Amino acid sequence: MTYPSAGAIAPQATAVRDEDALYRKIWLRIIPFLFVCYVISFLDRINIGFAQLQMKQDLGFSDAMYGLGAAVFYVGYVLCEVPSNMLLARFGARRTFTRIMLLWGAASVGMMMVSTPTHFYTLRFLLGVFEAGFFPGIVLYLTYWFPARRRAAVMAIFFAGVAVAGVLGGLISGWIMRDMAGVLSLYGWKWMFAIEGAPAIILGLIAAVCLVDGPQQANWLTDKEKAFLAAHNGPAGSAAHAHSFSALMQALRNPRIYLFAFIYFSLTCGSLTLSFWMPLMIRDFGITDVMSISLYSVIPNAIGAVGLILIARNSDRRGERHRHFLACTSGGALALALLTLHLPSFAAMLALLSVAAVLIFAALPIFWSLPPSHLPAHTAATGIAFISSIGITSGIVSPWVIGQIKTHTGSMDNALYLLAGLLVASGVAMWAGVPRGEPRQ
Repeated sequence: MTYPSAGAIAPQATAVRDEDALYRKIWLRIIPFLFVCYVISFLDRINIGFAQLQMKQDLGFSDAMYGLGAAVFYVGYVLCEVPSNMLLARFGARRTFTRIMLLWGAASVGMMMVSTPTHFYTLRFLLGVFEAGFFPGIVLYLTYWFPARRRAAVMAIFFAGVAVAGVLGGLISGWIMRDMAGVLSLYGWKWMFAIEGAPAIILGLIAAVCLVDGPQQANWLTDKEKAFLAAHNGPAGSAAHAHSFSALMQALRNPRIYLFAFIYFSLTCGSLTLSFWMPLMIRDFGITDVMSISLYSVIPNAIGAVGLILIARNSDRRGERHRHFLACTSGGALALALLTLHLPSFAAMLALLSVAAVLIFAALPIFWSLPPSHLPAHTAATGIAFISSIGITSGIVSPWVIGQIKTHTGSMDNALYLLAGLLVASGVAMWAGVPRGEPRQ
């Protein structure tokens, strides 16, 4: 057997080191800021899960009314997600993300003014309209900077943001609602919306100054680095056509988009249940104090944040998606189903909830590493947004369905069985319907 000479190996090793250094520089430049923005976006989206512990009693809202309010956010979100991503492709990430963050911050702060169901539904709808396009915009934006083989680990950072938002919500929301109640004659939940909504406005102003639309606008990259990224990464070069009506129609004719949308719908039914209903589930475990519920919710979210990063990195390292995804969805389904046993041990129930959080959250970055690589470059912007918008209709369906089930049965057991079935279905659909092999880079 003939081995390559040391002289032949050295340039290859140097190229690998240079590539790793380049992506490390990109990571440090754009990921921390976008991560903070995503954490705040998800915190503003889910903090009504904590607000309900006081808000329903103060305003006389039922579980069904709360479920509808949680769901109506996604009506606005779904209607505006594809147009928002098309605007990103046309006007660039900097202006798009600035617009999104300023408007959603204003709507989130405005939630403190809610006094009737109509106010509640209207502001939740507007929050969805204004935030629409932020997540699919991030997915598209990252394809400009990172190749497919690196995306699961990068996306895991953002989905860790979901768990971090849960941690912050647990640590901060309970404290605000308990200790700020009565200050200036305002309810604690009103202070929570005001304090947690304001950072989005500040971040929007920072984005207007600090973000760049893509690698070609980054003055901290050399011309050689820009050329390398243009040759190896996502559809930035096709962005000029990505906002066209033709690109939208081509995306809608691609059957793979609907398969991805179904998988994402089934998966997010489970993840959104954890985000919106975790405080109430912990209360059903026997904990009644608002601050204690908030602190206990930190545990599943913190474990989930660490676990999903480790699982996604393992998926990237092995270059394998399908088995990882199926294991996460099947294991998460089993953990949700076991919660219906109502074990007498609080520690055991919290452990099951933590396992569910780890596996369900970990499936998300693995999933989102695939669609950008299996869609034509010129339809990536509209395709990603369409997958996200159709899939996220779970946010309309699942909170309302769960609210109805809990209102009429007094238990979430039937809802957990339904969610477990959907998670299994998403894993099977990925395994059977998405091609294996080396995707488009």
